[in-house]
Amino acid sequence: LALAMPSPFRVVAKRGLLHVPFFGWALWLGGFIFVDRSDREKAIRSLDRAVRIIRRGMSVVVFAEGTRSPDGRLLPFKKGGFVLALQAGVAIVPVAIRGGREVLPKGGLRIRPGTIDVIFGAPVTTSSYTFETRDALIAAVRERIAAELHREPEPR
Repeated sequence: LALAMPSPFRVVAKRGLLHVPFFGWALWLGGFIFVDRSDREKAIRSLDRAVRIIRRGMSVVVFAEGTRSPDGRLLPFKKGGFVLALQAGVAIVPVAIRGGREVLPKGGLRIRPGTIDVIFGAPVTTSSYTFETRDALIAAVRERIAAELHREPEPR
């Protein structure tokens, strides 16, 4: 599998993943941005760090649901990634991931054979949104991702 990204990127992840042997070390070495969701002040500092990373020209990947859905349905989105985009003044690229649950169900340890589709949508500019209208921004991005998840996969 080869995946080419147009620019360097970092991923936002929950701090608890740091404590997973080997996996946590790999994430740390990869420059992941860890967020402590149990400590609001630390979470804000992590998002501030992410804003600085974006302003240096690097993309930041945020999983808006904050976790994987056990049944494949789209969960409510967390606000942090949207606040981050508004603070940094950058567009949001909606990404839909289809097939991941079949390959590795939530809580599962055994990876099954299968296909995972990663669909990149058109960027959603944030310039017409404010912190007060971020719920509308969240709804716009969520709608685009949901539409991709419900669309029939293209034949292979």
